[in-house]
Amino acid sequence: MAESKPAESTGARRGPGRPPGRRGDTGRTRESILAAARTEFAARGYAGTSVRAIARGAGVDPALVHHYFGPKDRVFIAAMDLPLDPETLVAGAFAQGVEHAGARLAESFVTLWEHPDTGTRLLAILRTAVPAEGNPAFREFVGAELTTRLAEGIGGTDAALRANLCVSQLLGVALTRYVLRLEPIASTPGTELARRLAPILQRHLTGAPPPPVA
Repeated sequence: MAESKPAESTGARRGPGRPPGRRGDTGRTRESILAAARTEFAARGYAGTSVRAIARGAGVDPALVHHYFGPKDRVFIAAMDLPLDPETLVAGAFAQGVEHAGARLAESFVTLWEHPDTGTRLLAILRTAVPAEGNPAFREFVGAELTTRLAEGIGGTDAALRANLCVSQLLGVALTRYVLRLEPIASTPGTELARRLAPILQRHLTGAPPPPVA
């Protein structure tokens, strides 16, 4: 009697806690995880969603979610096709110290929005997040990941407020320039926009008081 072939050669199903062996299986598993993540984030928001719940929805072990995507913030970025990575953005902003973070943050913001690919995806996400009944997951993600990381980078007793002011400034510009397209900000060159944003962001980041009123 002929020997039976190993499970990987015959395409036998693996247990949920083990990464699938074949490329097709890998693709299907990744997609099932992403689909489950979108469902969970839409139903429960970012804060209310856990990796365990995503894994349960996809019918896999939580370790497999971590294997393919990492922690929850990375799952969200992949599931939402989000071109904004708060960890990378904040690390780049503070790469040369907090004294240069405002300019680097402004430059990164404008670069992301002005690029035809990343800008289009950000615009679609922002349009769903702005209405009160819109996507709360993105708003929660920004608060939990971007604002918190900025606050950790700048430190101080009012770091959370200053970080929130930075994010509010950026979101306000995104809304008026790219969604509402109000003039003259809508047609201002990107380099000029970054130049004018930089000192405002820097003031929030360093906590410097505003200049006295003449």
